[in-house]
Amino acid sequence: MKAFISKYLSKHSETSESHRDEALITHYYKAKHDDVFRAVEGLFGSKSNVVATSKERGEITVNYKGKRKAFIVATVIMVRPYRTAVDFSVTTESGGPVDLGFSRNLITQFYKELDGKFTVTDPS
Repeated sequence: MKAFISKYLSKHSETSESHRDEALITHYYKAKHDDVFRAVEGLFGSKSNVVATSKERGEITVNYKGKRKAFIVATVIMVRPYRTAVDFSVTTESGGPVDLGFSRNLITQFYKELDGKFTVTDPS
């Protein structure tokens, strides 16, 4: 029940290394940090307003303007050469207290696009 509530009856979704929802586990890619960082920047396109970018810290902050408005923080970290981790934090800016899974689905959509561009690898 708690998993259902956190999946659909929330305005916020965030990835982590040990998330109970498998779709929201951190993805690791066999690629250079700069290549993955540019690809993550490219995910947002014209639907969004990039608020801040910090390549040194690996963070991209975005006001997303798609079907619904959302505030997104994407984190791109090189854990070792040719091993780069990507995490997302998405908070929906809707009038109500829930987004019916929009924030979660947005993260899975971003991961799907990145998975098509880079080789997904094991975190170890």
